[in-house]
Amino acid sequence: MTTPSTLSWIEPILERFERPLIQYATSIAGTEDRARDIVQDTFLRLAQQGPLEPERLAPWLYTVCRNRAIDLKRKENRIVAMNEDSHPEPASSEPSPAARLEAKEQADCLGRLLLRLPENQREVLRLRFQCDLSYREISEITQLGEGNVGFLLHTGIKTLRQLWPHPLEVRP
Repeated sequence: MTTPSTLSWIEPILERFERPLIQYATSIAGTEDRARDIVQDTFLRLAQQGPLEPERLAPWLYTVCRNRAIDLKRKENRIVAMNEDSHPEPASSEPSPAARLEAKEQADCLGRLLLRLPENQREVLRLRFQCDLSYREISEITQLGEGNVGFLLHTGIKTLRQLWPHPLEVRP
């Protein structure tokens, strides 16, 4: 039987990965409530699994989270669009209302454009840019080769650039 003190190793992992996993699970499951359940189950499985080597931790967490979210999605037999709330707000010191509105419009536009990509491209883009995972980690999670991950990322970004309606601004 495990006691709370025997699971103290999981606390820093929870602090580091809970929010990114919820965002990732939301993008698959469709709602934050479902995502929270999925992430809770992911951490329960980690507690049962026991501590992992640091280089294996992120791929393991995202793989378990992904599989649980896909299982839930299959069980409900419905396709869910990426939740607009999963776009993180840009960090800045109090942007103007106009800047906030423009950023929201761009995020909304990007979200709509992402929905036009094939699911495998959307997924590797989310894992790379939303979750900040390496090609190797994405490869382990999706069971795709690293070369395939790179190709999907390149193709997805290229397609998004072609579809993007606004001229890309270069900021200093």
